[in-house]
Amino acid sequence: MAEEVRAHITGVVFQVVAGAGSAVGAGDPILILESMKMEIPATAPQGGVVRQILVAQGEAIAEGQTLLILECQ
Repeated sequence: MAEEVRAHITGVVFQVVAGAGSAVGAGDPILILESMKMEIPATAPQGGVVRQILVAQGEAIAEGQTLLILECQ
């Protein structure tokens, strides 16, 4: 089952921590977002494999925007 992981804040993609194909556990950081000079991780809601990253480092993102697709275990 695939799950969309959405941004919970408006900001900029600071760093991609886990790329497509990476296995992640619940709570693992996948992306680091920057908003108002703060770095905030976007984490995996549950364990799985990152299927697709839909944003790039340096890209401005909006709250609620889909960041990646996670194939859940």
